[in-house]
Amino acid sequence: MDETEWLIAREAPGLRRYARALVRDRDRADDLVQECLERALRKRHLWQRTGSIRGWLLRILYNVHINLAKRHRNAPQTTSIEDISIAQPARQFGHLQLQEMARALDELPDLQRETLLLVVLEGLSYEEAACVLDVPVGTVRSRLSRAREALQSLNLAEVRPVALRPVALRRVK
Repeated sequence: MDETEWLIAREAPGLRRYARALVRDRDRADDLVQECLERALRKRHLWQRTGSIRGWLLRILYNVHINLAKRHRNAPQTTSIEDISIAQPARQFGHLQLQEMARALDELPDLQRETLLLVVLEGLSYEEAACVLDVPVGTVRSRLSRAREALQSLNLAEVRPVALRPVALRRVK
């Protein structure tokens, strides 16, 4: 294994995390990462060592995602066996918050969600996210701003346990 192959393999967990957040399906995310890694290994001679390999790989992953999304637009929807549950586990407060946040992210337009995931989940700078998405930095900033406004406007108080909800205090004399 040469150095470039090692660097590519080292980034696989981060690619998998971003892919799962992007497509919200474990099987499709794994397919996406596999295709990304195959392309990266096949075209590793094109990586310019002056740039970030992580950014280069995320760009490949994003392009593969766009191409697969175009292909699957008319394909029938399937359900993963892991998504089917027989017994419902007890819901906990933290789990409910995560579910609600995932639902809120799903409601964002794709471009805003993809940008938010790159900056927040993957920790890319605005400039790096702009390179991955092939857009100007100002576009990244505006998408992030709109995504954050949309998330802030959602009322997540419904999932808080009653004991944690704000209580109106009254003055006692």
